[in-house]
Amino acid sequence: MSKLFAEFVGTLVLVLFGCGAAVLGGVENVGQLGISLAFGGAIIAMAYAIGPISGCHVNPAVSLAAFIAGRMPFRDMIIYWIAQFAGALAGAALLALIAGSTANLGQNGWGPGYLGEFGLASALAFEGIMTALFVIVVLGATTDRAPAGFAGLAIGVTLAVIHIVGIQVTGVSVNPARSFGPAVMAGGQALAQLWLFFLAPAVGAALAALVYRFRILS
Repeated sequence: MSKLFAEFVGTLVLVLFGCGAAVLGGVENVGQLGISLAFGGAIIAMAYAIGPISGCHVNPAVSLAAFIAGRMPFRDMIIYWIAQFAGALAGAALLALIAGSTANLGQNGWGPGYLGEFGLASALAFEGIMTALFVIVVLGATTDRAPAGFAGLAIGVTLAVIHIVGIQVTGVSVNPARSFGPAVMAGGQALAQLWLFFLAPAVGAALAALVYRFRILS
């Protein structure tokens, strides 16, 4: 139960802080860099707060990668997924309560009318590739041979850089739960496009995990 609650709280904080920077702070005030740092900072904070309890996955793609890489039992992965999706939904609900609207909750997307108006192929490629790279960092930074105490910092900085690169492409997901919460609350186009933010991160995470499963990077 402690692991489940930790993942719930961690994912809630990620959505509330990261998406909150975009919604409440606004691009015109904090800018793309500020939003990126909010996502990265949320991960760093949670890594040191709940990392000793649950490992601070706060991302179904990371839990999937941990399972494929042989670091997590299937049952635990499912439990983590439930906590993460519930936490993301709760975070989006809190953000909607504060913002007073569900129209803009930092939901992900692509295509005409969305940020840089990148197409479907660009969105798929970006989310798949960046999730794979992100998971490689997560798995590498959490091995016994990695410098102790620096995993949270490495993972958070990586997430921030990914946002700096790709906010204009998809708003950056690399995390199905992060996309799920805002999309469910906002509905409409965000919900219709949610499939991509499940599929691409799952494929990217699986490919990255296989690199570790077959000891290509170990």
